[in-house]
Amino acid sequence: MIDFLLHLEQLLPTLLETYGLWIYAILFLIILGETGSVFLFFLPGDSLLIAIGALCSTTALIHLHYMGVLLFIAAVLGYTINYHTGRVLGLKFFRRHPRWFKPEYIDKTTAYFEKHGGKTIMMARFIPFMRSIAPFAAGSGYMSYASFMLYNVLGGWIWITLLLAIGYGTGNLVSSIIDFF
Repeated sequence: MIDFLLHLEQLLPTLLETYGLWIYAILFLIILGETGSVFLFFLPGDSLLIAIGALCSTTALIHLHYMGVLLFIAAVLGYTINYHTGRVLGLKFFRRHPRWFKPEYIDKTTAYFEKHGGKTIMMARFIPFMRSIAPFAAGSGYMSYASFMLYNVLGGWIWITLLLAIGYGTGNLVSSIIDFF
């Protein structure tokens, strides 16, 4: 199962053939899971988005714009869930394990997110492990919710749009080269 999830982008054409339009729901849940849980950091994000873009360029069954909107919603919703999980459980967890998480670490995290939270939320989208950790840490560090949401939406839009576009452009280029020969 883990191997299946780690190499999901290679199985996209097979999933599309097997499940048809259910591919929208499957991909929504994968992006939601990766961004919405600290523990699902191993799910493919960047490579999956590029592969989805390439697949959109080669098949009429899935539409790039619909997929983009759906995955954008999944990415923003996932970060929002992860932020609230950190807000509710983060400090409780840290206080129960003072041997590993000293109070000064919590203070440093709070100060960090006050100063660099927006950049972190946006840039973490492009760093696989950090993509799952940053919103949890932002919630634990009590980053302003309004600021978090601004950077969440902006970062999610850039992440989804850029990687789908790279995949779509690459898929079109490869199709053109194949058609040329």
